[in-house]
Amino acid sequence: MINLNKKLAVICFICCIGLLGCKKYLEEKTNGKLAVPTELEDFQALMDNVGTINSSGISAAEISADDYVLTDEEFDALTDDYERRMNIWEKDYIFSTDTYNSWRYVYNSIYTANTVLIGLGKIPRSHNNSLTWDNVKGQALFIRGNNLLDAAIIWCPLFDQASASTDLGLPLRMSTDFNEISKRSSVQQTYDQIISDLIAAAAKLPVVSLSKHRPSKAAAYGLLARAYLAMRNYPQAYLYADSCSLLSDGLMDFNDLDLKLKYPITINQNKETIYVRYLKSSSILNPTKINIPTVLYNSFETGDLRKDLFFTPNANGYYNFKGSYTGSDGHFSGVALNEIYLIKAECLARANQISQSMNVLNELLLKRWDKTKTYVSQNADSEQAALSLILKQRRMELIMRGLRWLDIRRLNKEGAGISLKRIYHHKEYILPANDLRFVLPIPEDVIAISGMEQNKR
Repeated sequence: MINLNKKLAVICFICCIGLLGCKKYLEEKTNGKLAVPTELEDFQALMDNVGTINSSGISAAEISADDYVLTDEEFDALTDDYERRMNIWEKDYIFSTDTYNSWRYVYNSIYTANTVLIGLGKIPRSHNNSLTWDNVKGQALFIRGNNLLDAAIIWCPLFDQASASTDLGLPLRMSTDFNEISKRSSVQQTYDQIISDLIAAAAKLPVVSLSKHRPSKAAAYGLLARAYLAMRNYPQAYLYADSCSLLSDGLMDFNDLDLKLKYPITINQNKETIYVRYLKSSSILNPTKINIPTVLYNSFETGDLRKDLFFTPNANGYYNFKGSYTGSDGHFSGVALNEIYLIKAECLARANQISQSMNVLNELLLKRWDKTKTYVSQNADSEQAALSLILKQRRMELIMRGLRWLDIRRLNKEGAGISLKRIYHHKEYILPANDLRFVLPIPEDVIAISGMEQNKR
């Protein structure tokens, strides 16, 4: 990974303040002597800033979902009142008003991507630099599309063809102008931009990237599959999931992993990882203290290697999750082949191609099963039975990925009726299926500065 020199450190500082769009920051700028990126290697260095680019996954999605539980004592010990309010689905003030919240992380990454895209327009593409030029542009388009998709899943109503043109979407900032007033687009325009960015990225990115911290063509196809799944456009989701899997290195065999390791799934060993990205850390999602719901842990059968590879006992009687694809205590929110297989299986089932969907599912599960024990293939005789099996495995396989919130929302749109409940000190907090609070509020300070319309509560 390229180390940022002093010049690029200044550039990154500019990107960090750019998302604020606040006049006081403009007034504090120097007299124009700040370094400005002008060369391809400068723009590549901006894309290689792991702290900004690869660590902007929205933790709010995971905090709001049901992949974990807190004890009364752990809830009482939370020092971040915003996260406490987010945890019990309060209708407002769930994001801090300083620079550390999911909205600003997302738009910081978008600002950086826009800086690169606009800067590339000033560098002529030539025969000598075409591969590098295209690669950098593809990375920037991918980063913008990735962050817009994350944000849409959090702050927009779920895509519905009947209302997408009028439902409130995201502010689509395509420039680096601090003075540009943010305005909300429609959900249709938001997803049009996401799809456009990712398709354009796929056309320019290499099949194999220099590092898994950089996106590749397969990563763009994978995100397109996720985006179309969020839109419940299952034929397109299948098309891009299939394209992604054709460019992959294949599934890991969990029999080859060392159960004794603190984090058994390392980045270097893990050929399933297509693009590395991390959820932002938070006090609630402290990796050493996460309690996996007992009902979720008990869904893993004897012989399923994930039961030992994913979990370790906590002192409080719950189990902690250790199966992150980061190979560390950071939570993975990138693109990996196991997610792609599950998208393929689900889309095949929804197309009533039952046997094909079961073949894909069994190919994945066979790699998760103890080879010293007999694996019994999953079978279904109807679309609903197949979906039930696939969605159960999706729930088990993709723990702490930042994807559960999307799944709850989209499956409720299909009539699943999933409600969430937490209990602290005998008091129940309930989020009914399809409640308005499944769309999180935009931070109040952003609304105050921009004048944008807030999400309905």
